[in-house]
Amino acid sequence: MPAEITQFADFSQIRYAQCWEDADILLRALDINTESCCLSIASAGDNTLALLSKSPQKVIAIDFNPAQIACLELRVAAYQTLAHPQLLKLIGSIPAMPEERSQLYVLCRPLLAPQTRQFWDRRDRDICRGIGGIGKFERYLALFRRYILPLIHNSDRIAQLFYYRSPREREAFYYQQWNNWRWRFFFHLFFSRFLSGRLGRDRSFYRYVKGDISQSLLTRTQRAIVEGDPRSNPYLQWMVTGEHPLALPYALRPENFEAIRDNLHRLEWHCMAVEDLLMQSPENCINRYNLSNIFEYMSRANYENLLDRIIACSPSGSRLAYWNLFVKRRDSDRLSQRLRPLSCLADKLYLEDKAFFYQDFVIEETV
Repeated sequence: MPAEITQFADFSQIRYAQCWEDADILLRALDINTESCCLSIASAGDNTLALLSKSPQKVIAIDFNPAQIACLELRVAAYQTLAHPQLLKLIGSIPAMPEERSQLYVLCRPLLAPQTRQFWDRRDRDICRGIGGIGKFERYLALFRRYILPLIHNSDRIAQLFYYRSPREREAFYYQQWNNWRWRFFFHLFFSRFLSGRLGRDRSFYRYVKGDISQSLLTRTQRAIVEGDPRSNPYLQWMVTGEHPLALPYALRPENFEAIRDNLHRLEWHCMAVEDLLMQSPENCINRYNLSNIFEYMSRANYENLLDRIIACSPSGSRLAYWNLFVKRRDSDRLSQRLRPLSCLADKLYLEDKAFFYQDFVIEETV
């Protein structure tokens, strides 16, 4: 049973070289313990690996895109082989010479499956750039960073975005120095449905989207700069600098490195659709679900059908966490007797979400 979106978009390339969902709120939402069996959308692998830090019974990573599975597998090899600073260099979080990254890949290479090894052997130039920046979405952000942002602000002003400020000072900086007409004009232009659908994501990803996406993204970016602290936001930092100079995502922080590495034996991965995996899984096997924002790309009927299948496969008290970017997918009336929304917790965590571009964070529990 192929996922709906595979009928409309090409999934032979790396679409996301990083996970663009905040693992800090994901882990608090799922409340993982040693009895947890987790299903996690693989994407680039970061948040799947973050789940391992809590020593669950098992983490099953799944993605129908083989390129995304290759990203996960290389990260697994890197955690097994490299020291923490070397991992950051391979990702691109910190600076490194191209030949150094190439050498780091050589250290990881023997642990890769033959098919994955062939995939990465053909991408030496990508590896030299840092594997966290080579997805279609990351290349789109790089275009903004290199060609658009310098038209808006000079390098000194861009650096000032990450100075320490109180909330009141951040608000003054945004409205008095950052939020000029060029910022608004070029942001609306570059992050329009037209350009983001062609350069960043895929036109089919907006199949169920209504309204102006650039204005909602601008509002959420403003919130990240004013209400959040840019110094502690790795997603905003990568968007602006192409690195993680001041803050790292959960899976890349030094305090989580050993716990993830020690629990890699609890991880398995499969290249298939979620629907297919659930058809093969024993009932009551999985009780924690990191679903990224997969429902964004489904019709409401298919969204509810997949939830139906998840509920049927899961014991009472299982938790689901997922994001809505532009399409609302939550609170299904048809499933309200079998799926309880944890809205208070979700709303609280959403206010702390450093991945600022999402409109909603959903946590649900099977009854």
